Amino acid sequence: MSTPAFRFRIAAPDDAPALVRIYAPYVEQTAISFEYDVPSVDEFRRRMADVSQKYPYLVAEDENGQLLGYAYTHTFIAREAYDHCAESTIYLAPDARRHGLGKRFYRTLEELSLAQNIYNLYACIGEPQGAGDEYLTDNSIRFHEHLGFRRIGVFTRSGYKFGRWYHMSWAEKLLTEPPEHPGAVIPFPQLDPALVADILRRASE
Repeated sequence: MSTPAFRFRIAAPDDAPALVRIYAPYVEQTAISFEYDVPSVDEFRRRMADVSQKYPYLVAEDENGQLLGYAYTHTFIAREAYDHCAESTIYLAPDARRHGLGKRFYRTLEELSLAQNIYNLYACIGEPQGAGDEYLTDNSIRFHEHLGFRRIGVFTRSGYKFGRWYHMSWAEKLLTEPPEHPGAVIPFPQLDPALVADILRRASE
C-alpha cells in the first residue's frame, strides 16, 4: 500500500471550523481530551492565536486540501526557568490514523522546537481504566513510547469524566543534550521563514 500524500503547513484562523470537527469526537466520545464540552469555533480560534504567539501550530492536509489533523507545542509551565521545555498536543481525523502522519507531525515539531532552543518535550496522556475501557485505550501511551518518550510520572485519579476517574501520565522526550548556558527561546513567528519553509517542505515529502 502506498503512503498517502500529506502537506504540512502553518495553521490559519480559517482552519478553525475544520479543526473543531476533528477535535469534537475526542471530547464527546473519549477520555483522550478531558474537556466536557466542544469549544466554539470562536473559542478554538482564540486558542490557536494564543499558541501561535510563541509556538508552531501545524495542520496536515491531503492533496485535495482536506485537513487530516493538527499538532502544536505550547507552554509547559508558565515560569521563565521552564522556557526551554514545551508540551505537545496532536489530534488526527479518524481516517488519517495509522498512516505515519502522527510520527511525521512529531518529527516536524521536534525540529522546529530545536530551532527555537527548546530541548524537552512533554506529553500529558490519560490512562485507560482496565482493558475494557470504552472511552480510552493505551494507544496514545504506546504511540509516544514508540517515538522515544518515556513515562516519568503519574497523577493518580486526577481526571473525572464519563462517571469514572482516570490517571494522567506524564511522558518526556529529551530532544538533545541542552547546552550549559542556552540561548533565549526564539518565538516561532521570529524563526527564519526560509528555515521553517524548508522543515515543512521536507516533512511533506
